[in-house]
Amino acid sequence: MNISKVRFVALGVSVIGLGIIFGTFLWLKLAPKHISAWNTPALEGLNNYGVVPEFSLVERSGKSITLADLRGKVWIADFIYTTCQDTCPLQSAAMTRLQEQWADTSNLRLVSFTVDPERDTPAVLARYAERFKATADRWLFLTGDKDQIAQLVQGGFRLSAAALSDGRSKETVIMHSPRFVLVDWKSEIRGYYDSRESTALERLNRDVATLIGNKGSS
Repeated sequence: MNISKVRFVALGVSVIGLGIIFGTFLWLKLAPKHISAWNTPALEGLNNYGVVPEFSLVERSGKSITLADLRGKVWIADFIYTTCQDTCPLQSAAMTRLQEQWADTSNLRLVSFTVDPERDTPAVLARYAERFKATADRWLFLTGDKDQIAQLVQGGFRLSAAALSDGRSKETVIMHSPRFVLVDWKSEIRGYYDSRESTALERLNRDVATLIGNKGSS
């Protein structure tokens, strides 16, 4: 290879490299907030991330649940769907452990929102809840209008959920955040915790204790 050709190749590699760096910078700069919330470890901890918007959904029991029903309680939210074979069973197993750990705390609730409301009817959610030994009055499973849930997840909790299909099967995979979200008694979002990480779940338990203690002293 002659010198001019080497220089041409080197120039091309440099241009591509600069393009990748610039493109990555733009993506990080312009990425929607809910994407950043999904991937940024710095969100772990007890802070203020806005207020959960009003909603009206249906619990597995058939009862209508609104945000007002959760005011005055500290609660932990997660986002699942019953046919999920990836993170959802692990999330729900972690929720079961939280239910056991906080069994003696009357003002804590667990709330699982389905991201597949068209399939996850109250009856389907009830069977799923039985699988994880969910206590009816302590751990809620909510479904309802698809658009309302999508807006709640993305606009309210600033997390992501998107259905993917390979076009060759009837199975739909819904990519969604595996994070738990801690909400205080004023419906303010106080922390995000990766359900797959033991250290994040330890921080979650510490932050729940802090909020429960603050609520008790208020």
